[in-house]
Amino acid sequence: MIAAAAPASGPLHGRVRVPGDKSISHRAVLFAAMAEGTSRITGLLDSADVRSTLAAAAALGAEVEIVAARAEGLDVIVRGWGALGPRPGADPIDCGNSGTTCRLLMGVLAPWPVRVTLTGDESLSRRPMRRVTDPLTSMGARFTTTEGHLPVTVEGAPLRALHYEMPVASAQVKTAVLLAGLFARGVTTVVEPALSRDHTERLLPAFGVGVGRDVAARTCWVSGGAQLQSSDVAVPADPSSAAFLAGVAAIVPGSEVELADVALNPTRMGFVHVLERMGADITVTVMHATGAEPAGTVLVRYAEGLHGTVVDAAEVPSLVDEVPLLAVVATQASGLTRFEGVGELRVKESDRLAAIVDGLTALGATARVVGDTLEVEGPRALHGGALSSLGDHRLAMSWAVAALVASSPVEIERWEAVDVSYPGFARDVAGLAGEAAS
Repeated sequence: MIAAAAPASGPLHGRVRVPGDKSISHRAVLFAAMAEGTSRITGLLDSADVRSTLAAAAALGAEVEIVAARAEGLDVIVRGWGALGPRPGADPIDCGNSGTTCRLLMGVLAPWPVRVTLTGDESLSRRPMRRVTDPLTSMGARFTTTEGHLPVTVEGAPLRALHYEMPVASAQVKTAVLLAGLFARGVTTVVEPALSRDHTERLLPAFGVGVGRDVAARTCWVSGGAQLQSSDVAVPADPSSAAFLAGVAAIVPGSEVELADVALNPTRMGFVHVLERMGADITVTVMHATGAEPAGTVLVRYAEGLHGTVVDAAEVPSLVDEVPLLAVVATQASGLTRFEGVGELRVKESDRLAAIVDGLTALGATARVVGDTLEVEGPRALHGGALSSLGDHRLAMSWAVAALVASSPVEIERWEAVDVSYPGFARDVAGLAGEAAS
């Protein structure tokens, strides 16, 4: 599908509640599937990725019932397999485009006497899986991969605890090891080189499982012999999705956008800190807590005089999904913006690092990669063009944001990629512009 994203005809104004947080949604479904009893999840993100996790939970023996579909998301009841463990059928489990589904499932399945094959689409099949299979193999599980990629066959086994020092910060890998550690002999510890998002550490206690943490040492741990108990989870709005509308308000003159009920987890607020350093006018207000997750509003007003900044490698785990959007904003800021230590972008849904440079250059911006550093110079007047999302939802939305400040429309090939995380993105942008989505 090709979408034509047009330049903004004027300021964007309004209040939006973006879809539910994708990371929390995945974890809520899987933890509920693992638990003893019945859990109710409200506001679950209704997207292709989370649908993959729902289907996987059902294929492994959990009872999954969608009881309502509301503007805020899905209301879902999950009856977990509990102490009986997962009960897979003979067919492979298709994880679609969802790296979170696939990698977390490896940790879920590793302790059980099951043999399950995980597959995915073309994009997911190019993403590295050894970063998960290696530590889980050290714990005693067995994996057959396709040169470190999908399809992956998991053969569970009794596990031993692991002290794992991660070479690269990754919430997906951390979570997979912790979930396996819940059923291992002893205490499983994960040490990160930088803090990644901590939704797992916050959500597991709601399911009756203690998680030890030393934030200063970037360390967390769980004890084996645990059993999850059912819990009700209300999913707040996704800050990564909200970031794209925040970026719109930051660069379209005269705009003011209020983003409601956003998850304000400190490990997800990196994009806000970067926008503020660039001179954006942002007010963040904590309104309430959804379980252990703070939530509230993010108000962004257009401010003249954005300027470049440096994003150092330690910040990247807190904004890794927002780098494409921040690079677009950087084209409208004075001076040089540097994103250091972003080599991880090469193994996302696409090679985002190369795609950002190619796409921005095609629109008239100045961007380059030096080693693992992305550099964007601004301000630059953008023009229209034809770009591909490469099947990557973050790129699709980034090109649509760039189109708002371009001199002519941007045609975006494979626009349907937005269904992975934010199916209504075009509708919400059009609503803020006072228009109907085409």
